[in-house]
Amino acid sequence: MKNISVEIQNEIGIIKLDNGVTNTISLQVVGELHEAITKLADNQSVRALIITSANEKFFSIGFDIPNLYDLTPAQFEDFYDTFNKFALDLFTYSKPTLAAMPGHAIAGGCILALCCDYRVIAEGRKLMGLNEIKLGVPVPYMVDCILRDLIGTQRGRDVLELGEFYPPEDLLRLGMVDLVVPVDEVLPASIEKIQALGEMPNAAYAIIKQNRVLPVQEKILATYETKKAKFIECWYSSEGRARLKKAAEKF
Repeated sequence: MKNISVEIQNEIGIIKLDNGVTNTISLQVVGELHEAITKLADNQSVRALIITSANEKFFSIGFDIPNLYDLTPAQFEDFYDTFNKFALDLFTYSKPTLAAMPGHAIAGGCILALCCDYRVIAEGRKLMGLNEIKLGVPVPYMVDCILRDLIGTQRGRDVLELGEFYPPEDLLRLGMVDLVVPVDEVLPASIEKIQALGEMPNAAYAIIKQNRVLPVQEKILATYETKKAKFIECWYSSEGRARLKKAAEKF
């Protein structure tokens, strides 16, 4: 059973997360997402990419903690590597990308959004944030670097170290999203925005984007293995186990 759907509309690839209401991120979901963006990258008729949700409650709640909790360290490392490779490929994607969020973008869901070039979220009580610290684990180093580059060290410090969820008006103030619109306008506004970018000369756009993302990518890869080991150590620590188990019971 597919957990995403893919369509092409006016030269825009639109990927919709469709894994239940919360759109949890599992190894299977990551695999489907990676396959989809790879095919769309190779399709010369597709000039831009949107990732969104099939429902208005959640863009994504993040990692599928109930199922990931029982994995062996080796199995979890495989998931972690697969997720990080996909996220980094999305971050460095040569075509314009946009996260259209009609609902909450939590933890891993927030990471997916931050790896896109632009972010549009619905107004109202739609929350976005990185609560990993409250689960006993650090935010993956990859997104730590991406977030600090996006919104600055001081603001990034607060988002990463406090683990709060932010409403749309705060997200706009922080620079974590680019546009806040009524929920029924999220996808139309996103299409309008990404079409304008997709009309830019592809080769020139890709170079300009590479100039922006390459220094961040190099920083991430320079210490990836060391940072991964620290994350996995926290995931399997006694405190991490207790907090993750408690979180899994709420799914």
